[in-house]
Amino acid sequence: MRCILHTIFFHRTLTLVRPKDVDCGLFEITYVQCGLADLEKEVDEKINQFIAWVEKHPNRRSQVCLSFFDEKNKNPCWFSNKTERIYWEQWFINLHVISPKGHGKSHSSKATTDLGGKALEETSSRRAALGLLIQEVLFQIINFANEKKDHIPLISDRIFNHEIMIPSSSDSVFGWNADVLRRVLNS
Repeated sequence: MRCILHTIFFHRTLTLVRPKDVDCGLFEITYVQCGLADLEKEVDEKINQFIAWVEKHPNRRSQVCLSFFDEKNKNPCWFSNKTERIYWEQWFINLHVISPKGHGKSHSSKATTDLGGKALEETSSRRAALGLLIQEVLFQIINFANEKKDHIPLISDRIFNHEIMIPSSSDSVFGWNADVLRRVLNS
């Protein structure tokens, strides 16, 4: 997820940045980060929150949403200064994190050990397949980001306003998706 989020940010950041190549530890993938410490920290915090959610809700589908928006004053008056978010682009990342077999409480360590090489081979083939899938997703992001630019507002002096929405521990998968759908329909 880290490489996906940073790839989107890199291709939607129009301010001057110092690109930083990053090698993904699990896969043979190199991606580019903007080199902005605050952004890296924010992405890491959201990923940690997502990992905590996955640990509480194993083997569930979920969705992460990266949204870019402008803020406009909504009916300015003397007593209130309400702002409205105008979303101009949203990226929905659908995820299904599956707990590895053999790591549940019902499996003994002897059973896992007996599988030995077969389990390791299965894990490495899954990792290779997932690496190829992530590469394909990164290429799709790059192609889309390079082709679709007409809707991007003219702001060149800063990173765009954005938010990364992940499911929270109180969200059910259905409830969270319903909220995202409601926001899309309202924008």
